[in-house]
Amino acid sequence: MLRKSTNSGRWSAVITGVLLIAGLVTGIFSVVPVIDGADYLIKASTNENQVLIGAFFQLLMVVAYVGIPILMYPILSKHNKGLALGSVAFGIIAGVFIIIGVIILLLLLTLSHEFAKAGTLDVSYFQTLGGLLREGRDLVNHVATTLAFVLAMFLFNCIFYQTKFVPRWLSVSGLIGSTMSILASLLFMTSFIDLDATYMTLNVPIAVQQLVLAIWLILKGFYRAHALEKKV
Repeated sequence: MLRKSTNSGRWSAVITGVLLIAGLVTGIFSVVPVIDGADYLIKASTNENQVLIGAFFQLLMVVAYVGIPILMYPILSKHNKGLALGSVAFGIIAGVFIIIGVIILLLLLTLSHEFAKAGTLDVSYFQTLGGLLREGRDLVNHVATTLAFVLAMFLFNCIFYQTKFVPRWLSVSGLIGSTMSILASLLFMTSFIDLDATYMTLNVPIAVQQLVLAIWLILKGFYRAHALEKKV
């Protein structure tokens, strides 16, 4: 019984680590520079493949963002069911917002195609609609999605801190990184900062912590294997 549970926990740790890395990698490849440029109405349609690739990788993020809390729920719920359930809920919410972000991205591509057909007619209409879609996409991607997933990770790290599944320096760094990322999203939402160096700097700690946590889980698994048997 103990050996079977320990092996199950080991595999859960490895898969969680792989999904954490997958989330970081797909996040990088989901960036679409042509949409963020000033002439996006022209370049989006002429760089359609770049937009579609970005949308594809953004959809792959759903697997990581939703899969991590669901995968870990059977283990974490034995120690704190409320926090574990909360992490699953926030993970699912993040997945929903990712899909909304993809839909907005594809709408921007469609708008670019229509702009190319219209030529110089109704330029202000396309610019206004495009501006609203881009602003909505930024809020969905950098506020709603980020807040939901980071809150899921915050609850994760709270349980890790309580149980010592991983060294406490690692869970504490996750709590600090999550807090800084939440602050970045709130500052961006309230227009105190833009998607600039300050925003990126505030998000670096949680990205680094997720990478280190992923490597730890893959190589070492849970720090205290016997803790998996708590409340069984």
